[in-house]
Amino acid sequence: MHKKIRRLVRASVIGALIGVLAACGSAPVGPGFYRVERGDTVSKIARENRTTVASIKRWNGLTNPDAIEVGQVLRVAPPAGSATAAESSGSGAANTAKSDSSTPAVAQNKAGPGVSLIWPAQGSVIRSFDGKNSKGIDIANAAGTPVVAAATGNVVYAGNGLRGYGNMLIVKHDDDYLTAYAHNRVLLVKEGQTVQQGQQIAEMGDTDSNRTMLHFEVRYMGRSADPARYLPPR
Repeated sequence: MHKKIRRLVRASVIGALIGVLAACGSAPVGPGFYRVERGDTVSKIARENRTTVASIKRWNGLTNPDAIEVGQVLRVAPPAGSATAAESSGSGAANTAKSDSSTPAVAQNKAGPGVSLIWPAQGSVIRSFDGKNSKGIDIANAAGTPVVAAATGNVVYAGNGLRGYGNMLIVKHDDDYLTAYAHNRVLLVKEGQTVQQGQQIAEMGDTDSNRTMLHFEVRYMGRSADPARYLPPR
């Protein structure tokens, strides 16, 4: 009986984790945003929202517009306060397209992260983000290398219940951002714990991996994002 209860609890935890990774993937989106549905393309979304493909790519930091995912939330209106927003507020897509070339700096700044991240571990990046086969980056170093929190947040998952990730931590930074740390040898923090940026949270390992490394992911509004865009150069 107790084993059955434990199995049910564990199943609920894993289900909650999947929900965290989806980051409210089914929740309503606010004005100026659109949730990608099956069969959507960036061109179709731009047309239906009276804007341009170039604008959607820039507002959302899309390097490959063909790699959008079902459930992904996209900005389809210019950020409030930008020159693009001011110019397009009264004249729709025509002025939006015109302002695209005149205000690249404003739009590019808005595409940046809402949290300031630091590198979660020292080492060599042996695999980069591609949005399909790789949802994050892999950092290789020796077993036991410190893994630190990329930003201040709350630990919402600590365990090994997701196949392929080994000992993993997920830290929620705000309503939009999550970071995930996988394949650890040892987890040094627990679910519900608040961690500070730079605080050691794990030791690098090879659980559920064929080599010692840290698999690091960034999720923005439920979609995978390239960590390289959020991390400082080094």
